[in-house]
Amino acid sequence: MKLAVLGAGAWGTAISIGLAARHTVTLWARDAALADTLQARRVNARYLPDIAFPASLKITAQPAQALAGCELVLVATPTAGLRPALRHILASGHAVPVLWLCKGFESETAQLPHEIAAAELPATMLRGALSGPSFALEVARGLPTALTLASGDPDFARRMARELHAPALRIYSSDDVPGVEVAGAVKNVMAIASGISDGLGLGANARAALVTRGLAEITRLGLKLGGRIETFMGLTGVGDLILTCTGDLSRNRNVGLKLAQARPLDEVLRELGHVAEGVNTAREVNRLATALGIEMPITRAVCRVLDGEVAARDAAQELLRRDPTSEY
Repeated sequence: MKLAVLGAGAWGTAISIGLAARHTVTLWARDAALADTLQARRVNARYLPDIAFPASLKITAQPAQALAGCELVLVATPTAGLRPALRHILASGHAVPVLWLCKGFESETAQLPHEIAAAELPATMLRGALSGPSFALEVARGLPTALTLASGDPDFARRMARELHAPALRIYSSDDVPGVEVAGAVKNVMAIASGISDGLGLGANARAALVTRGLAEITRLGLKLGGRIETFMGLTGVGDLILTCTGDLSRNRNVGLKLAQARPLDEVLRELGHVAEGVNTAREVNRLATALGIEMPITRAVCRVLDGEVAARDAAQELLRRDPTSEY
């Protein structure tokens, strides 16, 4: 297939490298100077400095050039960039199928990616989400990874899963788009909580409790928004949650680790140098949960730390002092 990948961050670069062995891939970088640098050096020095580009991978700063003749577009921007990317696709005049790789709720609107796509794209355009436990660096290195491709059109999901499937990049299909997206978004909030716990030295028992109770929060919200229970037990649910809450490559966990040191959020994000989707998502999820009457105490505690209302250690103690209740 001829593929266009929009977004030359860590994930966009990694998925381009991973797919270039079997497909014709063009990677679009928004900044022309960056595109020139990527083309000249054949490496993304900022995000994946040790991974050379395959010779077949093409780079451009022109959306029309990336989209010309392509059979599938993968939008690998942060959630905040999804809406502009979809508008680029429409402006190109190509009614090409679209997959998005971002995980989060849009700031201010609290919309999931599929809701953004529904607002921006014609109903006839095939679309879906590609999500799951996946660190960009490991995908770029060709290490085994399993993802889920979800679409409201099950035939499209199955067909694209077969096309993108490879020995080291296993793709499963699903028709539960809301469940896949809620799980992918809220696990980033739980990763911040896990990082705070680890940064405070609360131990492996506390981390396991956070992951488990975090999954309960994800499931409560996900079911309310139309997801199915089995999705939260699968790759995009518990799989992605475990990876993000325990892996050293997790941006959101690293945010939590540094917040546990009582460092200002602005300084933490500046030093990170990457987008940590969990920061904006936490606030949107907290507002949404409040409006829907859903109990999400871990999410609420993370928001209070992010907003400077309470120190990380005090937030952890408040969670521990909550009254006992039934697990289910």
